Amino acid sequence: MQLRSDAVRCGTARAPHRSLLKADGITDEEMERPLVAVFNSRNDIIPGHNNLDKIAEAVKAGIYMAGGVPFEISTIGVCDGIAMNHDGMHYSLVSREAIADSLECAVQGHAFDALVCIPNCDKIVPGMLLGALRVNIPTVFVSGGPMLPGKQPGGCGPTTDLNTLFDGAAQVMNGDMSEAELKYYEDTACPTCGSCSGMFTANSMNCLCEALGIALPGNGTVPAVYSERIRLAKHAGMKVMELLEQGICARDIVSEAAIHNAMECDMAFGGSTNTVLHLTAVAREAGHPITMDDWDAASARTPHLVKLQPSGPRPLSDLYEVGGVPVVMHELAELDLLDRRAITCMGPLDEYLRTCTKPADGEVCRTHDNPFSPVGALKVLHGNIAPDGAIVKKSAVDPSMLTHTGPARCFDSEEEACAAINGGRVEAGDVVVIRYEGPKGGPGMREMLTPTSSIVGMGLSTSVALITDGRFSGATKGPAVGHVSPEAAAGGPIALIEEGDTVTVDIEGGALTLGVDDAELERRRAAWTPPAPKHDHGVLAKYAKLVSSADKGAYVS
Repeated sequence: MQLRSDAVRCGTARAPHRSLLKADGITDEEMERPLVAVFNSRNDIIPGHNNLDKIAEAVKAGIYMAGGVPFEISTIGVCDGIAMNHDGMHYSLVSREAIADSLECAVQGHAFDALVCIPNCDKIVPGMLLGALRVNIPTVFVSGGPMLPGKQPGGCGPTTDLNTLFDGAAQVMNGDMSEAELKYYEDTACPTCGSCSGMFTANSMNCLCEALGIALPGNGTVPAVYSERIRLAKHAGMKVMELLEQGICARDIVSEAAIHNAMECDMAFGGSTNTVLHLTAVAREAGHPITMDDWDAASARTPHLVKLQPSGPRPLSDLYEVGGVPVVMHELAELDLLDRRAITCMGPLDEYLRTCTKPADGEVCRTHDNPFSPVGALKVLHGNIAPDGAIVKKSAVDPSMLTHTGPARCFDSEEEACAAINGGRVEAGDVVVIRYEGPKGGPGMREMLTPTSSIVGMGLSTSVALITDGRFSGATKGPAVGHVSPEAAAGGPIALIEEGDTVTVDIEGGALTLGVDDAELERRRAAWTPPAPKHDHGVLAKYAKLVSSADKGAYVS
């Protein structure tokens, strides 16, 4: 078999290269084997990543058992929870591009034959997907797995998670929770390593890796602390060697059919709105671009089958207990919603579907003929505020707020909005508008978990809507509409909203409307001037110059 790594180890001219490999401890016998990159985002600060050393060791064992030589390479990560609601959040989405770039550089620079990616949280998963599609070699993903949920005092009642703390902080300010109660949740809501325990962005993306076919069954749901996760990692190392033998590369798996299937699965299990951003960017990199209209069509045809936190009371571990993503995919297949042309790392899609060994339980995962909703969990909105679209997690919205009209309360940053909400200056009936937080304007399109949690904690989630050109954490719930495009910094209509204007958020109707006529909007547009860039040096300045709009996936080219 002709291998890419022959370029660094074969022939007389490669004696210097072989000498450097031998400095790593590689023997002449190993020099004959394929060289496999193990791309690991392990670090000490992100709880979803501090167990990845064990995952990497298991992956390397699997590669070695199957006849390869593994080389571990590290990349960066940003914890969205720790970065939330301060300047650090500007760097979160930016890190997706840095991770993709670092993977491309490391894999191409060393001519690796195959690749196993070990991500776990938020931007790390799509960053590695983008990089893997660029290098296009045999690739398998295996995540570090989700955190177990926390428990209420006495073990009774709904489980707890990171979102409990964000909501709780606002409840303390509102007098509805004591500092002692908040301290209990601070100590117990995140009890183990792993990605946060609901269907938040990290777990959504890790589940979507299964739906895309680039990860083994269980990748998205086997808890981080279970020994099954170690066995899964060994099998991932072995699997990538099979793909290498068969000549199946990343773009063969992440095909047009696979992207379709991932969109279907996303709508069925009610993932984070960030998945729209990330999968749109991944589809573009794969050469099969999708649009907001494609997302809208997926929502219209796909039933909502799984209702996990923050949309419902259950943690992700409940989905694991009933069979995981294969059960969801099987139900979608029963409705003929999956494209069976897809090739997965298990083989044809039907091979993956055969890993579903038990039927949907009917509660955690509804059957296809008894869904939570006949349409998908995410909803695309258009209108004169968002001509290019916006997105909301409809499944996490109280039915009373599926349509809401109220006066605009305009803020030009997340900090301004938080101060007003926590200071009691936002009232029932308002529509909070947070702008200049988009991909360019932020820059970096910050997540707005703190203001949305403050709205919930202040008891306003059934009377106040929020719209932004920024984005939301997967933990966000309530009538929170993000990714408004075009963004304010690009002169989008969201920049032209004035305090007190009437805004209608019609989630059922898919509309986001400003009650101002076109002539008045044109007058405001003529008077509008672009704001000065918030950052004039460093990575944020470069990002702001290069990044696309949210409806295009906020990709950098």
